[in-house]
Amino acid sequence: MIYHKRKSIRLPNYDYSQPGAYFITICTYNRQCLFGQIENGQMRLNDFGKIAQQCWLEIPQHFPHTTLDEYVIMPNHVHGIIVINESVITVGARHVVPLQQNIEQFGKPTRGTIPTIIRSFKSATTKRINQYQNIHVNPIWQRNYYEHIIRDEQGLQRIRQYIYDNPIKWEFDKENQDFVKQKINNYNQIYKKD
Repeated sequence: MIYHKRKSIRLPNYDYSQPGAYFITICTYNRQCLFGQIENGQMRLNDFGKIAQQCWLEIPQHFPHTTLDEYVIMPNHVHGIIVINESVITVGARHVVPLQQNIEQFGKPTRGTIPTIIRSFKSATTKRINQYQNIHVNPIWQRNYYEHIIRDEQGLQRIRQYIYDNPIKWEFDKENQDFVKQKINNYNQIYKKD
């Protein structure tokens, strides 16, 4: 049997439980538009989108050392800023996650880290959507997520603006399948062979 080792996109040896602001992007599986639609530059959440929003807003209840900053639930992804306000003390255990060194390793969840927070959010959202439908559906989320460590106030302001503007710019977003189809159709019409 061949095992493929997944390459981590996290910074090696970075402690993702450190106080700081983290910009997070989580995409739906196959970038399906599950959470609603953009109308006149504003996101209109459907029931799945409302579940995702509720789970996002509950993050500080489950991880009291965090606060949430700017965020947006988009049709097929979530952008948000999670702020870790203090380091998590690493003694004992909480739920099924043993407390240990705060360097996340594959298969070894670490309490209070960004990967653990995102894993919890994705799990809760998937569970609630499945309960809502009373069925087990295809995966809701892609396996990974994008994260960026925000290093200064200027970066924080730039990312806040990016998140705020995201619904307005959706019409031209490469993640917007309608926009991609329109571009392909336009290309085919221009370069169509007679």
